[in-house]
Amino acid sequence: MGWEGPPAPYRIETERLVIRCYEPRDTPLVKEAIESSLEHLRAWMPWAHDEPQTLEEKLELVKYFRSNFDIGENFTYGIFDSGESEVLGGTGLHPRIGPGGLEIGYWIRASATRQGFTTESTAALTRAGFEICGADRIEIRIEPGNTASFGVPHKLGFAEEATLRRRLPSREGSELRDVTIFTMFREDFDPAIAPGIRAFDARGEQLI
Repeated sequence: MGWEGPPAPYRIETERLVIRCYEPRDTPLVKEAIESSLEHLRAWMPWAHDEPQTLEEKLELVKYFRSNFDIGENFTYGIFDSGESEVLGGTGLHPRIGPGGLEIGYWIRASATRQGFTTESTAALTRAGFEICGADRIEIRIEPGNTASFGVPHKLGFAEEATLRRRLPSREGSELRDVTIFTMFREDFDPAIAPGIRAFDARGEQLI
């Protein structure tokens, strides 16, 4: 089921980043970002165990992300440097947590960790989710052992609600993983967490 509210922006610009929907031409950059970080990603991202993929397989995945974005099913973004010459990670606004809710997921390449990029991109998506998409709540779900990722929702003012056992999908043949849920509701959102961002729709019209 897709998102029933206004569509997510196609492009968001922050102080250091461009966060935008993928295009087929991004395929080599996506492949390089993932393959340079496999050991780093496999600890927490079950999909990384299916890597590396061929360039053709990665192209089909990028086209799948873009097609779902276009029809409002799922809003998957690449996190790019300001010149859009490197993929620093991936993120998204995912309408998979029930009515009125969007979930932000993210990964960052190994060479871009501990530089605040995840916090910067997540703040921008939080603002877009509330101000553009009209979400009532936004969640971030993190495996409890991934303590480095806990800093992101804490810095942005998300409330840690609960840790649920055996709820996260895992790679084939492995047990389900526990998940800690962080939530922010519309009435608790402060636009100051993402000052100065610019967001654009598919036509290039500025939304923020």
